Amino acid sequence: MQHYELMVIFTPVLSEEEFRSARKKYVDLIVSGGGSVVHDNPWGLRSLAYPIQKKTTGLYWVLEYHAPSDMNEKLKVQLLRDEQVIRQMVVKLDKYAVEYNLKKRSGVSTGNEKAVEG
Repeated sequence: MQHYELMVIFTPVLSEEEFRSARKKYVDLIVSGGGSVVHDNPWGLRSLAYPIQKKTTGLYWVLEYHAPSDMNEKLKVQLLRDEQVIRQMVVKLDKYAVEYNLKKRSGVSTGNEKAVEG
């Protein structure tokens, strides 16, 4: 089982309930494929760097998970078929990225924070 991070940008016209059910659909797909969810982080509505399909905002969602490598193809096909998804990206995490994400979630200093002058 490998560590992966999935980032999805959904269309901004989704209601909160539709956004929640869309996320649940993909979490269920990963779990049914033999994977497990490590961290679910819905960012919510954010501005896009450039317009996509004439939209300037999108609903962002980041999911960190463990899964067999063949699971990603099934996931990618489902994401590409979904009309609610504007963009998607799956990244394989190495041990350093997994450690960094764990530290960041637990509040431990990662060494990348900006110094605050007092």
